[in-house]
Amino acid sequence: MKAVTWQGKRDVRVEEVPDPRIQEPTDAIIRVTSTGLCGSDLHLYEVLTPFMTPGDILGHEPMGVVEEVGAQVPGLKPGDRVVVPFQIACGHCYMCDNGLPTQCETTQVTGEGMGAALFGYTRLYGAVPGGQAEYLRVPQAHYGPIKVPEGPPDDRFVYLSDVLPTAWQAVMYAEVPRGGSVAVLGLGPIGDMACRVARAKGAGRVFGVDLVPERLRRARERGVETFDLRAFDNEKELVAAIQEETGGRGPDAVIDAVGTEAHGGAIAKLVQQGAALLPRKLSGPMAERFSVDRLAALYTAIDLVRRGGTISLVGVYGGMADPMPLLTMFDKQIQMRMGQANVRRWSDDILTYLTDEDPLGVQDFATHRVPLADAPHAYEMFQKKQDGAVKVLMQP
Repeated sequence: MKAVTWQGKRDVRVEEVPDPRIQEPTDAIIRVTSTGLCGSDLHLYEVLTPFMTPGDILGHEPMGVVEEVGAQVPGLKPGDRVVVPFQIACGHCYMCDNGLPTQCETTQVTGEGMGAALFGYTRLYGAVPGGQAEYLRVPQAHYGPIKVPEGPPDDRFVYLSDVLPTAWQAVMYAEVPRGGSVAVLGLGPIGDMACRVARAKGAGRVFGVDLVPERLRRARERGVETFDLRAFDNEKELVAAIQEETGGRGPDAVIDAVGTEAHGGAIAKLVQQGAALLPRKLSGPMAERFSVDRLAALYTAIDLVRRGGTISLVGVYGGMADPMPLLTMFDKQIQMRMGQANVRRWSDDILTYLTDEDPLGVQDFATHRVPLADAPHAYEMFQKKQDGAVKVLMQP
């Protein structure tokens, strides 16, 4: 089959690889019909290269049609249309029973000290072959895949794999009071969708911050009060502008949907890039023990949120030696929640919004749809924010 493989920093290729097969009785094989390109994929493309191996198959946002099921997958049959969550979880361990499938005790990558295995991500999360491919082996298929109805286009449901539950959890963790205010830092796919979910769930005012014109325009068209970071000399001016809109207090919650790709932090950027250039035997251990993030967005969130407010951290950070302004966080009594989205915890609630009325605007959410063969160009375009690329879907 054809699959998108990682070969090095900013080097992905579509190659012929062996077809997946049933290995465990709880496996299923899915013929992929649509698969997303995610901001987290760009971390592999650019930042987290020390944890990658040439030939790794990328992608964690697939949906498709069941081709084959193992003997212990009673809920699926060939021909079923499914969305595959980005995490792999069993559905019956202590963590899954408590709504935390991202911490599944059956698939935890204990050798790396990490949580549940993920599709198409680094060795830290099991190096499981991903969904940017023609076919996908789905472990724990008795629990993970979400069956969806025939008829509507893939765009209606494909975001259940990651974008929708990640944005939904970001809003739930933010605990925005009904009629309250929330600021979303970063209006890429997750931040954009978080704004939509926050409005749908009753937030009174939603502020969105970015510096990419296309992203700002998309958010503004859906009722978000946008702030163009380029219009301010520094983050403190931005903070003051948003606080002025909230009586000088600051929003009730801030969602950091940027993560380690934040524009600031030149020294951290040099450390990240330097680690990627080291020999593999050195770069991995260095990144695990001493890596730092570019924390501009998180620092802005801490300054911006009102006293006693909540920060929901959904942007991916990977540093192990990050300096945190604990004095400010303690003094302001900031609550902070974070983590990978627990997809199956939220999927049933989200499905009620995926109707013909399309209140979240999923059916026109993608800005680009390309063949899988064009993946190398799609990665470059998305990474460089070219041609108005906000969300890219690929079809094998």
